Amino acid sequence: MTAPAIPPAGDYWLRDVRIPGAPAERLERADLRIAAGRIAAIAPVGTAGDGPSLDGGMALPCFVDVHTHLDKGHIWPRSANPDGSFLGALAAATADRAAHWSAADIRARFDFGLRCAYAHGTAAIRTHLDTDLPQGRATWQVFAALRDAWAGKIDLQGVSLCPIDRLAGEAGAALADLVAAAGGVLGFVTRFTGGGHDAIPPGFPELLDHAFALAEARGLDLDLHVDESGATAAATLPMIARTAIRRRFKGRLQVGHVCSLSLQPDAVIEETIRLVREAGIAVVSLPMCNMYLQDRAPGRTPRWRGVTLLRELAAAGVPVSVASDNCRDPFYAYGDHDMVEVFQSAVRIAHLDHPLGDWPASVTATPAAVMGLSEHGRVRVDAPADLVLFRARFWHEWLARRQSDRIVLRRGRAIDTRLPDYRELDALTGIAPLPAPV
Repeated sequence: MTAPAIPPAGDYWLRDVRIPGAPAERLERADLRIAAGRIAAIAPVGTAGDGPSLDGGMALPCFVDVHTHLDKGHIWPRSANPDGSFLGALAAATADRAAHWSAADIRARFDFGLRCAYAHGTAAIRTHLDTDLPQGRATWQVFAALRDAWAGKIDLQGVSLCPIDRLAGEAGAALADLVAAAGGVLGFVTRFTGGGHDAIPPGFPELLDHAFALAEARGLDLDLHVDESGATAAATLPMIARTAIRRRFKGRLQVGHVCSLSLQPDAVIEETIRLVREAGIAVVSLPMCNMYLQDRAPGRTPRWRGVTLLRELAAAGVPVSVASDNCRDPFYAYGDHDMVEVFQSAVRIAHLDHPLGDWPASVTATPAAVMGLSEHGRVRVDAPADLVLFRARFWHEWLARRQSDRIVLRRGRAIDTRLPDYRELDALTGIAPLPAPV
């Protein structure tokens, strides 16, 4: 059966769709009234007499990708990771930034990633931005320009990214001021410059307290890269939670990765999760990137998946999202800014199924709440008609295929879902054009 013909203008009924219920795994069959770009009514299936029919196919809210790195995306052809390790990625990305990151270079790759995400059905993105001053100022300028250019298509949030020691002294205050002026989120990684997440650095508690103070003084939220390794000595998450509790931190606080948590002793896990919940911390897991980098060693098959304890955190009431993280750069060689791929991968890697429960919210409603975006992430009356339509009727069908035939609606209108061609980036990434045929 062919895809439904979405009207190019005017109001209409979208008939016989399956939308997420409560929990999201339970799909409810309905007719949707689309009017003035919003969902005007959700009615029992069979209510509408005419309009395009999805024949029982799924209609999901557009996706929310709450942890990405759009500034370093698509540099793999010119700066590959030599051994696939975290430190190899760090070195390659640092060298690439120093050699290539002009405003034009960042903008071209950043915009390419946004176009991919938009075509796949993503409506909001939070991106971490390497903020190594003074170069970071150019990155934030590009971010601000693209945030304005993409307004109405993708809601874009920016987060600073630097080792925590860069927040010390006057340089740290200048960095926090830059973030505040751009309307961003203050972020850092819980390691020192040049190092990995292998232990708690000396002086970390004092620096952590200082970082919270920088955020509080400017009314900034926090979003941190935490314990991204398989070393149990990397255990900064309890310290972060205790600091937030002690300071009664009022802003939103999200942590990403926390890979080492899954290898801690049971008593440490239980206490850490208790603290995270008490502190009101949200957690985002990056299953594809973590599985790529963690437990990698030459000539050996990995024995550990690298992901954090998603089920245990969610069971304790902690908001848990999954997100795409890096894309075609030294930290992850693959990816296409596609949240369908992200969620399908998360389900398979972390066994988020049988039952699937409310895990579909981890790429819609949950990250939307973390970003403070009340209009995103749910199919409900008066919400924008920002929907991704699938021929798949059930989650077992949806999870089995790549869903390349999806239709993306923005404000009730079907958008062009053709993806940008990688050849656009050839001049930036050093790929020579093929010679003309003779």
